[in-house]
Amino acid sequence: MNRKWLTLLVSLLLIAVLSACGGKAASNQSNAASDAPSQAPTEAPAAGDVVAGHDADARIASMSIHITNNLLALGIKPAGSVVGGDVKDFLPHVADQLQGAVKLGVVTDPDMESILALKPDVIYLDEVYSGEDLDKFEKIAPAVSIDMDQGTWLDHLTRIAQHVGKEKEAEAFIADYAKKAERVKEMIDAKLGAEAKVMAIRMTAKELRVMGMKRPVGPIMFEDLGLNPAAGVEKITDEPFAVISQEVLPDFDADAIFVIISKGNEAQARFDELAKNVVWQNLKAVKNNQVYVLDGQKWLDYSSLGHSMALDDAEKLFSK
Repeated sequence: MNRKWLTLLVSLLLIAVLSACGGKAASNQSNAASDAPSQAPTEAPAAGDVVAGHDADARIASMSIHITNNLLALGIKPAGSVVGGDVKDFLPHVADQLQGAVKLGVVTDPDMESILALKPDVIYLDEVYSGEDLDKFEKIAPAVSIDMDQGTWLDHLTRIAQHVGKEKEAEAFIADYAKKAERVKEMIDAKLGAEAKVMAIRMTAKELRVMGMKRPVGPIMFEDLGLNPAAGVEKITDEPFAVISQEVLPDFDADAIFVIISKGNEAQARFDELAKNVVWQNLKAVKNNQVYVLDGQKWLDYSSLGHSMALDDAEKLFSK
C-alpha cells in the first residue's frame, strides 16, 4: 500500500473517531496532519494501492475550479465550489451544471464562513494554493489534497474517480475523449492540411501572448490533436506562454492562428486594434482566412471537462 495514502487514510479515520466520541478534534487533527504527506500523489496507484474513498453522494466542498470540473465530468455536482478569479463567479461554460451549489470565494481567498455553513462531508483542495492551510480545512471536514501541478488532467480525473468510486465513469470519459480528439483532428487536417503549422495567441488587457507547449493550451493542441507548432512555438516550454510584440508575429510563419481574447472590453479593444494593423493583415494565416477565435474559458480550463468542451468548440469551428 502506498505509504502516503495509508497515512492520509489513518488521518481521516482518526478524525471520524474523534468526532463520534465528541472529543476535541482540532488539536488531534493537527497532530495527525503533521505526519501526513504535504501533497497527494496524482499518478494512477500501483496494484494493491488503497485510496481513501467516500460516498459519491457526500457533500463535497471543492476548493479548485479544476477539481470541480473533474467532479462534474464524473457526474458529481459538489455542494459548494470556489469561483473563477477573473469572473468572480462560476465559470460560464459550467455555470448551468452548478446551479444550486454554494459559492465559496476564489481559491486564493476562500470564504471560510460559507464553507463552515455548508457543513461538507469532505473538502477537496489544490495543494499548490491551499496546502499550507490543510490543518484549517481539516478542522471543518476531512480533506483530500491534490497537487494539480503534478501529472496530467487524466491523472487528476483518475485519482478523483478513485475517491468517489467512479473509476468506470472516468475510463468511459477518457475513451470518449480519445475518439472525439481523433474525429476533430481529421476535421482540422481536412481544412488546413496535415502538414499545416499553427499557433495560438491570447490577447489580454495588457499584452499579447503566444501560447507554448505547456498546459493549458499546448497539450490539447499539440498532443491530443497532434497539430504542428509554428516556427518557434516548440521553444516555449518553460512557461505556458511567451509575451511578444505584434511586430514578431510574422516570424512564426503560421498557416493558421487560433485566437483567445480575454474577458473584458480592454482585451477586445486591443485585439480589434491589432486586426487593423498592417502587420496582422499581412500574415499568411490572415490572408488565407485561417484565423479561428476560440472560446477561451474552455481552452484555458485544464480539466477533463474543459478539454472535452474545447474539442467541442474546435469541432464547431471546423464544421462550418
